[in-house]
Amino acid sequence: MEAEQLKRLERKESAHIAEILDEFNKKNAELLVFDSFHTDNQWHELWLAIFGILEDKELEKVHALCLNTVRILTRDEFSLQTHYIEQELGTLLQLARLDAQADVELLRQLSAQQAEIIAEALKCLCNLVYQSADCRKQCLRQHGLDALVQRLSLASSMRYPTTLEYYDMKLLFLLTALETTARVRLQNELSGLTYMTNWLDEKLSEPGLLQSKEQQQLLCELLKVLFTLTSTTDKSPNEQELQCLQLTRVLRELLLHFGDQPSSRGVLTHAINLLTNINSSCLVELLIKCNPVDASDDVNCFEQRNVRCLQLLLDYLRQGLAQQQLEASSPELLSPVLTVLVKCARSNRIMRHYLRKQILPPLKDVSQRPELGTELRNHLCRFLTLPAMILRDLAAELIFVLCKENVARMIKYTGYGNAAGLFAKRGLLDCRRVENTDYSSDSENSDTEEYKQQQACVNPVLGCVEQPKRNPLEGMSEEQQEYEALQLVKLLEQLRQDGVVQPALIDKDGKPQPLEHILQLQEQRKS
Repeated sequence: MEAEQLKRLERKESAHIAEILDEFNKKNAELLVFDSFHTDNQWHELWLAIFGILEDKELEKVHALCLNTVRILTRDEFSLQTHYIEQELGTLLQLARLDAQADVELLRQLSAQQAEIIAEALKCLCNLVYQSADCRKQCLRQHGLDALVQRLSLASSMRYPTTLEYYDMKLLFLLTALETTARVRLQNELSGLTYMTNWLDEKLSEPGLLQSKEQQQLLCELLKVLFTLTSTTDKSPNEQELQCLQLTRVLRELLLHFGDQPSSRGVLTHAINLLTNINSSCLVELLIKCNPVDASDDVNCFEQRNVRCLQLLLDYLRQGLAQQQLEASSPELLSPVLTVLVKCARSNRIMRHYLRKQILPPLKDVSQRPELGTELRNHLCRFLTLPAMILRDLAAELIFVLCKENVARMIKYTGYGNAAGLFAKRGLLDCRRVENTDYSSDSENSDTEEYKQQQACVNPVLGCVEQPKRNPLEGMSEEQQEYEALQLVKLLEQLRQDGVVQPALIDKDGKPQPLEHILQLQEQRKS
């Protein structure tokens, strides 16, 4: 900005303010590097000039433009940390109607200009809270959190613009996610989890929710706030259990509400993220009793329970797998839904039975390896050998739980080779039985006639029928066979010394122990 333009702003020349700011805002709309503003203290001078205009009520018609400029300036983290802006933060809270003197009732009759000013002020506050820990603390000292919660509590009765609700919720999320004291205060002193759960329940009953992109964006921010509140809590176990039960019931309705809407994947993503924080014992609320009259005709009815929510979680997983194949997206994006499925399978017998039916149906064709194919079992088996630890461990955990932690059953569905990582981690490489498992004793024999006919030919390491191969030692004399065996030992020892491979023995605890020399394998065989 030229020196003469800056002087005109400082003198509040109303005839030129709009033109100067409009030019500046368009030119710097995408600005992220502010090195040129640090010379001659230009950033601070422009900052003070803009706030001089904002504090003049007679210049209200250009306040939205001023706040647009402030929003650009608040991207400069260096300047925010090197200048004291407590007074300016107070001005922004006042313009956003979040100061202690704000009259909430005035939001009922906002003009378009006033709504735009509030929205721009909220955007500036979001930037400041995100960029500066000092700004977050100042916002709390000036009772910004209390005013924000009070306003949101009246949102349904006032019906003020959805855009303002969205930025209110975005500001609340940033405060609670980045400032521990704000999160604790909202949770303990302002009954945040109970209040926000009820607010979500009210939102789901509003008409036109499925068609409104703005409303769905608002729901996403609300779900993010609930995620921060459920990440840590100081509530008593009983109180926390009651709150989580109610929240899970509302999330069940949300899943049913948005589950069939392809355009609502963002809402489902945040709802699933939130479910990862819910106590496993509360996830049973995702199931509801089937109507006895229609149970026989309801495709979602399984063992007298409506499992539509579980089916939606599986559909979400399938869509994520398809997207991952097309776009090579990060595999960790699937970890939340796998986490929820593991918790569901562990927490409830009916859930486990249904998930096993969908993910590990009775085997019929075992002609190809379990990691080949497009079914959920095939995808999960491929995950078992991924370098991405989170996804690998979750996939292994889910399959193992669906197999009721039965080693032989997991080998049947995945092959010993794919499951070896889990077995090594749990000390099960010797295929011992897992002790102290808490599963129902009902029989779940999944051996079909087709599988029984091929069972004797199945290679348990590969998990499929292995085609006959020619014996490589065929036609060799005993001396030649002994020579080839010694050559193999030498090669393995060289690979061990070079650190390429690390041969191991299975100890008495069922875990691998590194070998000091490859010949120890022969010693173990003799013993």
